This record gives sequence, structure tokens and C-alpha cells, in this order.
Amino acid sequence: MTPEEHASIIGDFLEFSKYMFKEVNGSEFIENWHHKIICETLEKVVIGDISRLIITMPPRHSKSELAVVNFIPWTLGLFPDSEYINCSYSATLAENNAYNAKTLVEHEAYQKIFPYVKLRNDSNARNKWATTQGGVVHSVGTMGSITGKGAGKMREGFAGCLIVDDPLKPEDANSDTIRPKINDWFTGTLESRLNKRDTPIIVIQQRLHEDDLAGYLLDGGNGEEWYHLNIPAISDEGEALWPFKLGIDDLRRMEISDPYTFAGQYMQTPTPKGGGIFKEDWIQWYMPHSLPDFKYTFITGDTAQKTKEQNDFSVLQHWGYGDDNKLYLLNMLRGKWEGPELEQQFKLFYGLCSNKHKVRACYVEDKASGTGLIQSIKRYGKIPIQAVQRNTDKVTRAYDTAPWMAQGNIVMSRDIDQIEALMNELVTFPVGKHDDTLDPMMDAVTIAYSKPKVKGAVNYG
Repeated sequence: MTPEEHASIIGDFLEFSKYMFKEVNGSEFIENWHHKIICETLEKVVIGDISRLIITMPPRHSKSELAVVNFIPWTLGLFPDSEYINCSYSATLAENNAYNAKTLVEHEAYQKIFPYVKLRNDSNARNKWATTQGGVVHSVGTMGSITGKGAGKMREGFAGCLIVDDPLKPEDANSDTIRPKINDWFTGTLESRLNKRDTPIIVIQQRLHEDDLAGYLLDGGNGEEWYHLNIPAISDEGEALWPFKLGIDDLRRMEISDPYTFAGQYMQTPTPKGGGIFKEDWIQWYMPHSLPDFKYTFITGDTAQKTKEQNDFSVLQHWGYGDDNKLYLLNMLRGKWEGPELEQQFKLFYGLCSNKHKVRACYVEDKASGTGLIQSIKRYGKIPIQAVQRNTDKVTRAYDTAPWMAQGNIVMSRDIDQIEALMNELVTFPVGKHDDTLDPMMDAVTIAYSKPKVKGAVNYG
């Protein structure tokens, strides 16, 4: 190795990564343009131009190899006393990445470049290893204990960082319990482990949900400004990101097979263009003067658990089943109300709808505030109301609803108040932040096109 080559490997992160790949694997690193931009962006973290970085990109495109396995050894070579916390959705994954980074440091090729970086004799654990100069690498799964662990040092210049690599499992993306807990863990626990306020944080992941950690942070979740490097699998010009890994034909087949998963994990847009389960162009539109005669009309309702800003809305919808066997949305009311106000809004909505079309019945989910509403309206005695029991999850009900919509049986009007909210939820389900208008819509389809299984109630599942 010439002095010039040595200097290039030390000073250029991509050159270091390519060199170590060849030395360890015995083959050339297959370089693509996205490797260069990732490495250049990570170099900006080291020199202090970026302190809060989010990289969103598809799986299996070298993200962990570059941002964890190579980045930690390279920066340790430059700053041997650096301290890192490395997180992934599972402790095993985090430990494996850290172990691979440790193996790189121990490799004879690395020692030729950075001969002064030595591991301590007690660096045998997979979740923690250290250098003789005071550098430390901690590994932890998301929501795991990080007591006693720290990232960075109380000195000027780069001294380590916090790296969060895929904090959320794909199967947990739609969990309204797990996803917020991970976001809260990041802001409430993980950030407190920075030894200095400007210690860099790197989040690198595939997008799984609008409100996954990347989405949460980019939306101002922790109150900081983030530099976002976004790398989709298919460019705006229709070209594959890395044809060596996945060609455009392969990507298009994946897109057709599972559009909303592809939109998030590969295109980094967890709100699929054209819809995931539902397609926007399935909706038929009517003009007020073109309504058919109705065999009957009915009201569906979905009430929210709470009225706080982050909670869903309560929604009431008036539907008409036409003599053309299509289902028409005639009116919708959406808002945040509690107890007596919810009951009052329900009565006013029923009165407005029944003045235009006779309402055969009102169907409200028998849960949370809906249970109290059903009981109050039954005591009131002037409005026909039935309890809805939903025994299947939302995604299953969505798949049951989708064929009726695909056949053009659901008809709406652009003049309906807050119709934009319904359409946004339709095209982003099941990864959107809200689905309050979809629940009563799916109830309406079930009521119109299937028979209740239990007398006196609408029973789903």
C-alpha cells in the first residue's frame, strides 16, 4: 500500500469501506451511486456539518453495513476514544452488527491502517466492547435498558454517536401500542444518554408507517431539525436504485404484489400513491341532481375513545342503498365531542338526515363512548339504533370491503363536508395516522351487502 493509498483510505469513508470489504471477503465491493452519497453524508456527521441525520432507504442495500459495521471502525480509527450506542429493533440484531464491527477492528487489514487502535482484553461480550484508548461500543434493542451507557464525550470534535438502525419491526408497524412506545423511548430515554448535547444522532431505516420513528422525528416529534437523506428504490425517472441488487422488473412485480408494503419499505412513502388496500380511482362520484331512488337509508357511527388532539375523531355517516344496488354516501359529520355533546350532535345529525330521507336504522360501534351513546339514545326512544359488534381486525374488514368498492358500488359526492379526510384515510390505510372515517364506511358496506349473524345486532366476524 502506497502512502497515497493509505491516506485515501483513512480520509475517505467509501474508500475505507471498499478496501475492508475486499480484504475481508476476497472480492470487490459492487459500488453504486447511493453508497457514495451515504458515505459523503456520514462524513459530514464526522466533521460536524450534520448532528441530526435520518437516512431512509430500502432493505438489503448496504445501510447497516455502511452506517454501523463500517462507520464505527472507521471513526474509531480517527478518534479511538469515541463512545457509541448502537440500537436496532432487536438486541440480537444490534449485537450482531456491533460484533461485525468489532471483527473488522481486529482484522489484520484494519490494523495496517489504524495500528494504534487496540481492543481491551475484556472485550468479549457481544453487547459491549472497548478500545484501550477509552472508546466503547454499546448495543441494545429498542426499549431495552441503557442504564450506565453513554454516547459521545465531553470534548470538542467527533467523539462517537448514537446510531439507531431499523428501530421498528415490520410486523409491529401497525401496532398503535408498540410504535408510540418506541418513539417515546427514543425521546424519553435514549436521547438522555448523550454525553454532550451536540453528540450526533443517526437514524437509518426503511419506512414502515407515517408515524414510525423517522416520520415522528421529521414531523417535529423531539423538537429538533433533522437532515433527511431519502433514497427510494425507484427514482422519479423510473430507474431502479441498484440494478445489481434489484432490477426495475423485479421492483415492479413487488409493487404489484404488495403495494402498500412496497410503498413504505422500498419507496419510503408509507402513504402509497394510488392506495394500498383501497384505490382512489375505485370511488364513483355523483352530482346532487343525479341521485337514484333509495330502497332505504341508514346511519353508521364510530365514536372516539377520548377527545385529546392525538386521538381519533367521532364520525357519523348517512348512507343510501339505491335501486341500482349501489351504496351512496349522503352526508358525514366528523368532530371531537364528549358525552352530552356527542349525544346532541348525534340527534341533530339524525334529524337533518331523516328530514331528507327516511332513516331505517342507526348503527354505532358498541365500544367506549359508543356504548354510552347507544344506551342514551335507546332511553330517548325516538331514534332506531343498533349496536355494532366488530369481531375482526380493521385490515381484515378492509379486505372484505375492497371488492365491493373495486366494482364501483361505493358512490360519494365531492360536496360532502370533510370528504378530503375520508379520501386521505382511504389511500393511506393501513399506515395512515387516522382511520376514523373508514370504520363507519366499512360498517356501511357490511350492512348493505351482508346479513347480520345475530338478531338485534350487527355482528362482524
